[in-house]
Amino acid sequence: MALNPELRLDRRAVLLAAGGLLVGCSRQPEIDKIHLRLATGPAGAVYRRIGGALAERISEQVPGATVVTVPSGASTDNIRMLRAGEVHLGLTSLDALITTDGSVPEGLSAICRLYDSHLHLVVMAGSAIGGFRDLEGKRISLGARDSGTEFTSLRVLKLGLVNADGRYLSQAESAAALRDGEIDAMFSLTGVPTPAITELAQRHPIRLIPLDTQADALFTAFPGPYTPAMIPATAYAGVPATRTIAVPNVLLVRNDLPDDLVHAITDTIFTHTGTIASGGRDDAEAVPEAWQINVRTGISTASIPLHPGAAAWFRDRKP
Repeated sequence: MALNPELRLDRRAVLLAAGGLLVGCSRQPEIDKIHLRLATGPAGAVYRRIGGALAERISEQVPGATVVTVPSGASTDNIRMLRAGEVHLGLTSLDALITTDGSVPEGLSAICRLYDSHLHLVVMAGSAIGGFRDLEGKRISLGARDSGTEFTSLRVLKLGLVNADGRYLSQAESAAALRDGEIDAMFSLTGVPTPAITELAQRHPIRLIPLDTQADALFTAFPGPYTPAMIPATAYAGVPATRTIAVPNVLLVRNDLPDDLVHAITDTIFTHTGTIASGGRDDAEAVPEAWQINVRTGISTASIPLHPGAAAWFRDRKP
């Protein structure tokens, strides 16, 4: 898989930029700009916010680099764009990436694990839906097409033998449709808290349906990417702690990006986590999920191999 001609990088520029960062030069050489594209997610999703924060930090910290974000359906859409050479970097949930035989798409590797998403099943407070089985025949948002939400929610429904009237809506669209009575429930595989659900809960009482039984079923059927988890009571206004499923998210990269550049990107992520999480100078751009980024869990990408540049950075961190 060759990278699209429009996305090819100048090798000399990459090496000079990454080298200047790694050796801490006070005077940077005059270099060509490095233009990178990072696939994120739909409106109202954490992918959109954390992708924007990562792009901003990388553009600031890697000399000569400029990263622009590309909106998408999320996980599987990002994987498709990476494989097609339309982007250089992309966010994905681990379960959408690993096939049932444990293999991963050719030509891709991981920079790091970022944070864990939690599967939300949201209904309005007055809904007659009291549990997972009550979804039978109901109008349910499965997330945007090609998203991690779609991927995981379809697995959950299939394992639970529940037939629902599935709709394909982004997180923001799902929250609006739920509020307006156009759907009965919405799935959302996302960080905690997530903007679309936070805004809905601030204006209208909602409930989260427990998914502990479904977490056990997923863990048994697909060992590796799933763990039982809890959405805390502090996440959304008026909503008690709720048991659910957690799925790690990773930052993917094409294998044909130079090692030195990926090393520099990895260094930026782990040395500027606080700025990414806090939103830098703008508190409105805070990404609390980014506080989960750390060296100990960052290397844990399951069967997804690390890009050699990222692997070298983690080796350098060992005492």
